[in-house]
Amino acid sequence: MKKTSKIMSLVLAGAMVLSLGACSGGSTAETTKAAGTESTEAVTAPSSGEGTEASSEAGEGEGQTAEGTTYKIGILQLVQHTALDAANEGFLAALDEAGIQYDLDSQNASGDQSACQTVASKFANDKKDLILAIATPAAQAVAGAVTDTPVLITAVTDPAESGLVDDNQKPGGNVTGTSDLTPVKEQIDLLKQILPDAKKVGILYCSAESNSEIQAQMAREAIEAAGMTSQDFTVSSSNEIQTVVQSMVGKVDAIYAPTDNTIAAGMTTVGMVAGDNNLPVICGESGMVDNGGLATYGIDYYRLGYMTGQQAVRILTEGASPADMPIEYLPAEKCELTVNEETAATLGIDVSNLK
Repeated sequence: MKKTSKIMSLVLAGAMVLSLGACSGGSTAETTKAAGTESTEAVTAPSSGEGTEASSEAGEGEGQTAEGTTYKIGILQLVQHTALDAANEGFLAALDEAGIQYDLDSQNASGDQSACQTVASKFANDKKDLILAIATPAAQAVAGAVTDTPVLITAVTDPAESGLVDDNQKPGGNVTGTSDLTPVKEQIDLLKQILPDAKKVGILYCSAESNSEIQAQMAREAIEAAGMTSQDFTVSSSNEIQTVVQSMVGKVDAIYAPTDNTIAAGMTTVGMVAGDNNLPVICGESGMVDNGGLATYGIDYYRLGYMTGQQAVRILTEGASPADMPIEYLPAEKCELTVNEETAATLGIDVSNLK
């Protein structure tokens, strides 16, 4: 059985910008669930005060629903993988804990941008009371199609840079939500700590996702600052992952893979090829580590989704306007160190000093 250790760490310094990118193909899958029928894993919900200042200030009154009201909620998730699934679960857990009654229309686009557009148009025609879009391409599709319904986004690096809001502090339209801000610099520092002799790092991501390019640039700067050099290795679809990772062998000492949806969904392949060739992979989030990476400092996507659900409660029950609700970020103390001990043993790397 794979052993993964997680340690709380105060590592996130300031607001950095990051998202889960995606560029693989697929199809939609629809699930409609009535209020109270959505189940989630038994994960303890964050206690009061664990969100951002915006969350805590608006906390009073959460859970005060109009008696007998059932809200029509649509969820569009870009693709299925650990991080996005956790964000989805956290969002629904916050609604359930607040006593929100809802009729849920949940769609997964399987990484297909055209499917995102189709679902977004469907949600617009259905006149939902609120829509959640998970990951940047899904958010862009919904924001482009829906103008008269509150839209919440999550697992998006920089909503303003992605054209989703006017400004991250004052969105100004019908869209707001949460950012999956990840400490890229600290992740590169972790790589250097584990692999002090590493000289060249390969940055692996999907070229079709703008937010992945943002992360890649942050990684280039951090790698240079750490006294190493970098080289980009990009894929345009999941079909290219095995070939591209294989091409890194002999050219780099380690791989850095940011929170990119295509790479995250194909992380088992990345881990297999990298492991066979003794290449450590430092990842952008813990789900990628669980699926074959070596280690990361990353955020908790369940908590991120839960925080987004708290925003939904304020919109539905208190009349809060997305235009005036800042994009929220998980606090620094919620960043975690995750190490895949099985992968470390396979690579012959001692990670005991990280605990």
